[in-house]
Amino acid sequence: MWFSEELEKISWEQTTRDIYEKTDADVRRALAKKSLDVEDFKALISPAATPYLEVMAQLSRKYTLERFGKTISMFIPLYITNSCTNSCIYCGFNHNNPMKRTILTEEEMINEYKAIKKLAPFENLLLVTGENPAKAGVDYIKRALLLARPYFSNLQIEVMPLKSEEYEQLTHAGLNGVICFQETYNRANYNLYHPRGMKSKFEWRVNGFDRMGQAGVHKIGMGVLIGLEEWRTDVTMMAYHLRYLQKHYWKTKYSVNFPRMRPSENGGFQPNVVMSDRELAQLTFAMRIFDHDVDISYSTRECAELRDQMATLGVTTMSAESKTEPGGYFSYPQTLEQFHVSDERKAVEVDAALRALEEYRYTKTGI
Repeated sequence: MWFSEELEKISWEQTTRDIYEKTDADVRRALAKKSLDVEDFKALISPAATPYLEVMAQLSRKYTLERFGKTISMFIPLYITNSCTNSCIYCGFNHNNPMKRTILTEEEMINEYKAIKKLAPFENLLLVTGENPAKAGVDYIKRALLLARPYFSNLQIEVMPLKSEEYEQLTHAGLNGVICFQETYNRANYNLYHPRGMKSKFEWRVNGFDRMGQAGVHKIGMGVLIGLEEWRTDVTMMAYHLRYLQKHYWKTKYSVNFPRMRPSENGGFQPNVVMSDRELAQLTFAMRIFDHDVDISYSTRECAELRDQMATLGVTTMSAESKTEPGGYFSYPQTLEQFHVSDERKAVEVDAALRALEEYRYTKTGI
């Protein structure tokens, strides 16, 4: 069984109608339950739930404190290559975008690791690549992990979807988790955004999460890119996917991401859908009420003020001092970035802001 087979049974159009037909009674029923299903999640992200945001915020805070305590886990991403064979129309690394492609050498990787440790005592590192298996494939990623192990205790990757045996191989090299963005679950429109390269293969990508689970990956991160399709429908599909994975790979831990699209450096693509701060807050509260255990992550795409506010209300993981260009911490600080960041604070500034909050006294970075 693959999730793509389950997804065929779920109508995108009907799901959208279901969400917008939810009533005040549906919302109140969902808020009164201890264990929620996807129908309840639909109610909490629906327009009918907007009068209940304060109630949702308090519930979200309650469940977050019960499961995670007064803790925010901070990580830093390191892009080790921007070489990519895909042509995603919204991405700065688009294969057709004329720019210098960078693939870090082993020496450059080590320099980046050392530079990151000088910024702050990060223990959580996310290694990010474009998708170019011929030039930066599994062996390259494995070597990057092995070189990182002396510097970081928790290693995750955000790379091309791999085979199950390849994920197994990387776990033996020190891999702790994998993050993969489906981007959108709208199969009908998926190739409008991903016309070329392996990323154009919808089933291969969406079933990659099954392959991670089969390989025994400790933690799986999933997400949709807000700005491509109707966001309420997309995150509902992700909720279906999360429940499926939890049922089939119950030993694995999960995280969810729903970053809002920011301009890429090719400057051409404008988001089809704009999500307000209020809607992002509603989604965050709904996700926490729906699943008390899942990690909810905010990246530096979001502004400093919003990230600080949401730290007490459902978010449990944040990136900090992110550079979205390969070698951005030491080797190539002026290389083309994948997207612009919004929260440009240094890691120590993020840490200080979180510690200053009444509810939070500790951030899990060693800072």
